[in-house]
Parts: sequence; structure tokens; C-alpha cells
Amino acid sequence: MKQTVLIVGLGLIGGSIAMNIAKKEEVFIIGIDGDEDTLNMALKQGVIDQASFNFSESAKEADICILATPISITINYLQQLQSIDLDKPLLVTDVSSVKNQVLEAANRLEHPLLSFVGGHPMAGSHKQGYTAAKPHLFENAIYVLTPSVHANQNEAERLKDLLSETNARFLTFTTEEHDEMTAVISHFPHLIASSLVHQAKEWQARHPYIKHLAAGGFKDITRIASSNPKLWQDIFFQNKRLLISMLEEWIGEMEQVKEFLTNGEKERTYQYLSDAKQYRDGLPSKEKGAIPAFYDIYVDIHDQPGAIHDVIGILAEVEISIKNIQILEIREGITGVLRISFASSEEQNISKEVLADHHYEVMIQQ
Repeated sequence: MKQTVLIVGLGLIGGSIAMNIAKKEEVFIIGIDGDEDTLNMALKQGVIDQASFNFSESAKEADICILATPISITINYLQQLQSIDLDKPLLVTDVSSVKNQVLEAANRLEHPLLSFVGGHPMAGSHKQGYTAAKPHLFENAIYVLTPSVHANQNEAERLKDLLSETNARFLTFTTEEHDEMTAVISHFPHLIASSLVHQAKEWQARHPYIKHLAAGGFKDITRIASSNPKLWQDIFFQNKRLLISMLEEWIGEMEQVKEFLTNGEKERTYQYLSDAKQYRDGLPSKEKGAIPAFYDIYVDIHDQPGAIHDVIGILAEVEISIKNIQILEIREGITGVLRISFASSEEQNISKEVLADHHYEVMIQQ
């Protein structure tokens, strides 16, 4: 039986979801987006079957509606659905990374033909928009489902079936479980990364060269601070209660570390760092998480003409696509280090093997 799927928002997440659903037979996809060029591109590529700017009319045609929009806009669409004169049942889902207010709005729905199962595909990119969308974005990623009071297991299974081409791993959590975990491993780290950048910016007034030193490891640990500020403003305020609580905990922990240093407590400082290393080293290395992963290899090269070209050429021969390349260390007359980034762990491992076969020293840092 053919079903109609309405996708509102064809950015990175919505566009990637549409590319996967388009692989399935017996599905007709209606796309809504504020950018006409995006809609035309999606139509031309066959990712959607119909473009629309009318949410109410499109919702009446749909069997499933995916709201791939910022949280506040998603809530607004849920409120609009309440007053639409639907002719048939409509299953609604979203992609929001904070669930509390979305689920509150969904639980207030009284329309007898509406059901809602929250969704959060925990994968992304540091690029934005439809042009950054790709069908393999969610492969092996965790996709969290948070059913509302107006949904049952059957609706959740319908979504899993619709999204099966994503090859994501579906988990079901309560709203509270979801928001607390994502606050710890995604939202709070973004806040801390931004604070580190602000600190560096303040110190630059005293040390103008600091920007050049920050081009290495500092840039790596703060690169999530480059994410869309408007999006993260929305996330922070939607999840502000948890973030405020975590900020208080973190400030207390930093006060403790400050005491270690002030009082010369070397052993406790060592234990603090050792515990952190042990936990971090025990994290899964081949799973996608809430923050986009980078799949890097480190290649030792000699300081000679054509050294970088040779490495790139070897990878090109086996049709490996490089996402980023950086010279970490290169000094005249000695060995330097290249860091090369890939889109997937598979490309990372293949590249390591290929370059090792060509007698390069290659390392993958977990």
C-alpha cells in the first residue's frame, strides 16, 4: 500500500532522511522548505516527488509527517496540526535534540487522528543545508524514539520500517532519559567549547600570536563551537534547566581542581587526570554519537618535494575521498606528520592499510 510522507525542512537532517525514504518503493514524498532552490534541487534529484509551501493542505494528504525543523518551529507546527481538518490518521515525528517541550506539546494534542513519536537521529555534520545532506549520514548511528501518550509500539515500528534504509540503530527512551544524556554528551560540551574560544579571544589581546598556536589541537577540541549559533541558542534554552544544573556541577568540579593546584596536591591531580583518561579510552571507538565524529589517520612523511602529493595520489588510486588534510608538524630536514580526515571509519581503515602497504608509518588515534 502506497503511503504519502510529508517532510518539513530539507536541511542536513531532513534532506538526508528524504534521500533514504526515497529508496523505498510505494512511498510518495512531499517536501516543504522555505528555500525554493532547495525544493527544486530535491525535485530534480528525485529525492521528493512534490514540492509544497502549504503545510495544512500537505498534512491532509500525508500518512506520516516528519518535522525536520528547529525546536520552536516544530512546536508551532504541532499546534497548527491540532486545528487541521484531517481526513485520515496522521503519524507525526520530529528530529529535535531536546525533547521535553516537544513532547509536552505533543501530549497536549487532542485531535483523534493524530499520533506522535518523537525522534532524534544522533548524527550530523559541521556543514549545513540540503547540499550537505547525504544518504549514509545515519549509518550505524543511534536513532532515539520517544513516543508520546498518543502513540503505541505499532506507530514506533511504522517509523522504524519507514526509516530502515538509514541503517540506524533504533533505541527507545523516555523524554527525561533522552534529554539528560544528550545534555551530558552534546549540549554541555558545545557550551564549554564556546567558553574556551571566548577565553582564547580575550587572551589574544595580550598575545596576538595566540591565533596561530590555536590552529592545532585547540582548534580540534573546540571545533563544535563552529556549529550554527541560532540552532544552539534554541537548544540551550529548550534544555536550560539541565544545562544550568550541569554548569553548577562543573563549576564545583573546577573549584576542586583549583584547590588541587593551589594546595600542591600532585597525587590527587594525577588521579583526576588518570580517571578521565581511563573513562575516555573505554568509550566505543566505532560508534557514531551525538557529536559528529571525525575519522583521522596520522601519516609520517619526509621533508621532500612531492611528499604530500604522493600520499594523496596513493589514496586517489583506490578511490578514497579525503574530507580534510592538515600538516601538523613539518620542519626542514626531518619527518613531518599529516592528519587526513575521512567521512567513515571504513575509509579510515582502508587508507591506513593502503598507505602501510606503501611503507608509510600510519597511526589511528582512538
